[in-house]
Amino acid sequence: MYRLVLYSLAALALVALVLSVFGLVAPAPLELVVAFVVLLVVISAVDAAAQRLLHLPWRVESSAVTALILLFVMRPGLDVPALIGLALAGGLASISKYIIVWRGRHIFNPAAFGAAVVSIVGAFGAFEWLGTSASWWVGTPTMAIPVAVFGLFVLSRIERVRVVLVFLLIAVGAAVVRQVVEAQQLGVDLEVPAALSFAVLHSPYLFLGIFMVAEPLTSPPRRWQQFWVAALVGVLAGWPIVIGGLFTLGQERALLIGNLLALTFALRGSVRLTLERREFITPTAQELTFRARGKLRFLPGQYLELDVPHRHPDARGTRREFSIVSAPADLPTLRIAYKNGDQKHPSSYKRALAVAEPGTTLAVTGTWGDFLLPKGETPVLMLAAGIGVTPFVSQLRQLQADGVRRDIVLVYVASEASELAFREELEATGVPTVVFSRDEPTGLPAHWTWARGVRLDAAGLERAVPDIASRHTFISGPPRLIADLSPALQKAHSVTTDAFAGY
Repeated sequence: MYRLVLYSLAALALVALVLSVFGLVAPAPLELVVAFVVLLVVISAVDAAAQRLLHLPWRVESSAVTALILLFVMRPGLDVPALIGLALAGGLASISKYIIVWRGRHIFNPAAFGAAVVSIVGAFGAFEWLGTSASWWVGTPTMAIPVAVFGLFVLSRIERVRVVLVFLLIAVGAAVVRQVVEAQQLGVDLEVPAALSFAVLHSPYLFLGIFMVAEPLTSPPRRWQQFWVAALVGVLAGWPIVIGGLFTLGQERALLIGNLLALTFALRGSVRLTLERREFITPTAQELTFRARGKLRFLPGQYLELDVPHRHPDARGTRREFSIVSAPADLPTLRIAYKNGDQKHPSSYKRALAVAEPGTTLAVTGTWGDFLLPKGETPVLMLAAGIGVTPFVSQLRQLQADGVRRDIVLVYVASEASELAFREELEATGVPTVVFSRDEPTGLPAHWTWARGVRLDAAGLERAVPDIASRHTFISGPPRLIADLSPALQKAHSVTTDAFAGY
């Protein structure tokens, strides 16, 4: 994620630099270059010092991302007061990552915090000499399309498109209403299309929503909670509230208030996991068993983000998401599983995870996801491909622990019988299961059936589960499988997907 955001912001910075040469954005080329250098040097120095003090690996991507965001938010300048203001904003942003935390979790978006403090301090008479504040110069028509294009890559990766759309609709709507009301108060005619154009093209809402509101590490875990945060920030950003006649609760300050709401939803932090053992559960898949140190909360079907620091990480970074195999009832024991995958060109992350020995301590930066069983008695179809069965193991184990029985059918797809992971645990739940594999599994219990080597497709799924129209279908597997089954899935009562493409 960090690399993707970093590359997107760097591309936007290059676009802005080219536009500045032709005078199409407010800052001059030299102002942009100097401002970025100052921000990057200060933020990198503070990050390196803090992480060395705390015995943490230096995350150069995090430093660069914060510097680039502040470049688009703060007003660049070449005079000494402006450079001091930029350095102060960068330093405060970096320090907030380590000081303003709750159990290891960022409370505030670092860039928003640094920009807000410098802007508020500069609004008071004693600090008027500060030569910069939050100007959000990125909110200009010439930058709108580049921000939208590069931002779409980021949003598709972190699955926050709908969240940002909610923010944009509310922020733009509030801004249009505010302009109309203010025009009426002043006795000025204002056409709604003109107000709408101004709110979309002459405001920083696109940048704020894509690169700051959608930031995962300060977001709550559930989608409905993310919508609430986006709505609150949208209202405050679109219709800023004036405080004491000096500054408003708009833009970055609106985001900080949204961060507080997100904290009340989450109230979770970085939890340490100690690796107890690893074992192969199929010829190509491993399971890691950890003991959680700290308060870890998750719901059956959710996933965690595991941080595996290592030297010289490649472009895929040091964090990955894993569905949780164990149930909440199993805590403090926590299990994840993963497929070995490409052995010729493994990522640096996979290599680091592969050599982790029992006793190694890793960090969970959060748990997320809405891949949750519906409440009530709605019949359920669980459709898993290979290691995609992991969230279903968690859900079925929790139901078993709670003594709850539901109308559930499991369709389990594997390349061959030896690749059926967690078979004993799944058999113990008593859930009727249909296995699609090339060869016949041996010793199947009475409630398991083999599809006799038939390849799973839409027609095969309907034959295996003739009452699919009455079932809420949950499917966990590669995107290609979901696409292949779409004709049958369209007949389901409802569908929830958990697609993954490996790591």
